[in-house]
Amino acid sequence: MALLYGELTSSILKCAYKVHNTLGPGLLESAYEECLYYEIEKIGLRAIKQKPMPLVYEDKKLELGYRIDLYIEDKVIIEIKSVDALNPVHLAQLMTYLKLSGCRIGFLINFNVLSLKDGIRRIII
Repeated sequence: MALLYGELTSSILKCAYKVHNTLGPGLLESAYEECLYYEIEKIGLRAIKQKPMPLVYEDKKLELGYRIDLYIEDKVIIEIKSVDALNPVHLAQLMTYLKLSGCRIGFLINFNVLSLKDGIRRIII
């Protein structure tokens, strides 16, 4: 499905809101990831869960176990959290994944909030 970035990100966020409205806060990240993946695929978007993210250092490709929570349409990275508060290292992690993957847009979504709008951070590089 070839969507413009705005349509794509809007569709992803609608799915995230649906998951949060259904489940509420307090569950493990893996539960939110699985449900968000289901909702994204249900609307016809291509998603990969736990996509391996190799690190290339100089000319050496290192398989170190880094994984992107959700990789949508080869364009958007979703990093899922279920924490009391997001902190700068969470944003730094997403920024690093964006740089390593070549993606321009990422969302850090913390589902452990009363209102999901307080748990979403969008990063564009």
